[in-house]
Amino acid sequence: MKKIVFYSIALFLMVAVSTPVLAQGKVKIGHINSNQLMEVMPGRDTALTQLEAYAQGLEDQLKVMNSEFETKYQDYLANEATYLEPVKVSKQQELVDLQNRITDFQSDAQDLLSQKEAELIQPLIDKAKNAIDEVAKENGYTYIFDTSIGALIYYQDSDDIMPLVKKKLGITE
Repeated sequence: MKKIVFYSIALFLMVAVSTPVLAQGKVKIGHINSNQLMEVMPGRDTALTQLEAYAQGLEDQLKVMNSEFETKYQDYLANEATYLEPVKVSKQQELVDLQNRITDFQSDAQDLLSQKEAELIQPLIDKAKNAIDEVAKENGYTYIFDTSIGALIYYQDSDDIMPLVKKKLGITE
């Protein structure tokens, strides 16, 4: 149902925006599936290989940390009865601290992996976008739709109505 509403609104906006252009007879619409394009982009396999290697390095580091925790935990369990109370508390705190470091590392690793993915994939996305823009301009396309997401990804130079809309809404920033 939400998709139907979304597509109805998108169709309405497309018709509303393109009606003046249609009257001039200058509309040329194209489409592309950016997911399919990205799958065949030169350099994609290299980027994915580098990303997998980076992820493996992070995973290996996590395994080392978990192994260290497990070793210290087993040592604590084996010797707990012999520890004096201050030593026991110290060992428990050490285990808690190590567990917190592991948790922090897992969170940081996700962020680092996302950053690395963006670093490796963004140049491919930019290259694809530039190619789409160039093809659209060279072939006189007015609009290019991305069929993988249903989004308008290219448009000819036009008036930015943002200032007019902000004024209409009383937004002064």
